[in-house]
Amino acid sequence: MSRKVSAFLVASIMVMMSVGASSLMSTRANAKTNETEALRVRDPFNIAILIQDDLISRVGNELGVTRDFIRSLPAGSRVMVGYITAGSLQVRQPFTTDLDRAAKSLRIPIASTSASAYNPYVEVIEALKKFDSSWQGHNAVLLISDGLDTSHGFDASSAGYTLDIDRAISEANRRNTAIFSFFAPSVGLTSRSYLAASYGQSSLARVSHDTGGRAFFQGMTGFVTFDSYFSRLRQELNRQYATAS
Repeated sequence: MSRKVSAFLVASIMVMMSVGASSLMSTRANAKTNETEALRVRDPFNIAILIQDDLISRVGNELGVTRDFIRSLPAGSRVMVGYITAGSLQVRQPFTTDLDRAAKSLRIPIASTSASAYNPYVEVIEALKKFDSSWQGHNAVLLISDGLDTSHGFDASSAGYTLDIDRAISEANRRNTAIFSFFAPSVGLTSRSYLAASYGQSSLARVSHDTGGRAFFQGMTGFVTFDSYFSRLRQELNRQYATAS
């Protein structure tokens, strides 16, 4: 009789543990779903994603999360994908509402000094001119860059205050377009010089701040992943849209 009772108790405990484990898994799954929904951009908007072509090769590892961001945008959003390379803007995908097509247009950066931008802000101005004033919704640029303008030499004292940075800010504000930026080092100066990285980050911070956007970076010469950048970008977009609505 005692053996039967013991067996019954063991079976009961195993059932309770199984139910508890299932409940815990379900709770975690629901929490993750709620977190994902909370971080989803709620309102359609128009965004140009610009990637500097001479960024270090590790940036290529972040294409997956960048594609996920594009595909997660609400229906009706317009996306353009362009690369800033060797002093020119190469548009891989003109503005489209086909989010999957835009996501697939991303490619791995060249990661070579042969593609050095020298001045990414001239190409930002060119990209801003591709926004149509008749479109509904908010406008934004996501600039993935080291932020360094060496077109007139390397002068750390002018960080954030070059002529083309001023022009980019003026053009963005004229078109009601916020510039958000992700810092990543290039294969040039910003991957080996803390001063150059600081210069680039200061420039990105000013461009983003003065256009109503926000700059994201992790340390001076490196980054871990774009995951946290995109999470905070979604939060910032939702905060701004809620404020504006």
